[in-house]
Amino acid sequence: MWYNFEIFAAISLVFWLAGSIWAVFGRTRRDSIIFRSLIMAGTVMLAVFVGKLWITIERPPLRTLGETRLWYSLFLSVIGLVIYQVWRYRWLLVYAVGLAIVFLLINFLKPDTHAKALMPALQSYWFVPHVVVYMIAYAFMGVSSLVGIFAVYRWHKGQPNGDTMILGDNIVAVGFGFLTLGLTFGALWAKEAWGNYWTWDPKEVWAFLSWLTYLGYIHWRYHKPKNIAQQQYYLALAFIVLLGCWYGLNYLPISAYSVHTYTK
Repeated sequence: MWYNFEIFAAISLVFWLAGSIWAVFGRTRRDSIIFRSLIMAGTVMLAVFVGKLWITIERPPLRTLGETRLWYSLFLSVIGLVIYQVWRYRWLLVYAVGLAIVFLLINFLKPDTHAKALMPALQSYWFVPHVVVYMIAYAFMGVSSLVGIFAVYRWHKGQPNGDTMILGDNIVAVGFGFLTLGLTFGALWAKEAWGNYWTWDPKEVWAFLSWLTYLGYIHWRYHKPKNIAQQQYYLALAFIVLLGCWYGLNYLPISAYSVHTYTK
C-alpha cells in the first residue's frame, strides 16, 4: 500500500541531508535561507506523500507503526524548523531533522502493508485527533531529550546550562500540553469504542506513566530550579518511557491483553 513511497522518501531524504549539511557549514544569512528552504522542501515532499497515502487507502494513515513513523518524521522536521525560527538553535534543527531521517529510513527497511479497512474500534472521529496530538507530543518530547543530552554535554564541558534548560522547559511545556490532549482524546475515544473512559489497559497505564514522567519534570523544575545537574539527566532519559509506550509495549507479553495493540 506504500504507493511511490521510495520516490517521495528519497526526495525528502536528499533535501533533508543537503539542508543539514548546509546548516552545519553555512555561516551567512544567505546560508540560513538556503538550508531552511532545503529542509522545508523535504518536509513538504513528505507531507504530500502522507496526503496522497491518506487519499489512496481511503482512511487516515495512523494505524500501523510504519504510518506513525511517517507522522513522527514529519512533525520532527516541522518542530525543528519552528524552534529554529523562534530561538535560532541551529544544532537543534540539525538533530531534529537527523532523527526524522532515521525514522524515515526505518520505513525503507521495514515498510508496513495493510488493508484499507479499519476495525470498528478505529472508526471513530476521536481516532485521528488522538493519534495526531500524540505524534506531535512525541516529536516535542523527542526534541526535549536532545536538549537534555546537549545540556549534559555542556555540563561535562564546564559550560553554563541555564539557557539550554530554559529551552528544554519551553519545549516540554508545549509537548506536555499535547500529551494531556492525547490522554483526554483517548479517554473519549475509549468511551465511544468500549464503553469506559478508563480500563487500566496496559497501553493506557503506560501512557499515563509517560504523562506522569513529564509532569514530574515540570514539578521538579518549578520547585527546585537550581538542581540543573540532575534535571538535565532526567530530561535526557525521560523519552525512554515514551518509547516504551510507543514501541516497547508491542513486544512485551502483556501486549496480548491490550485492546490498543493493532499492529499484529
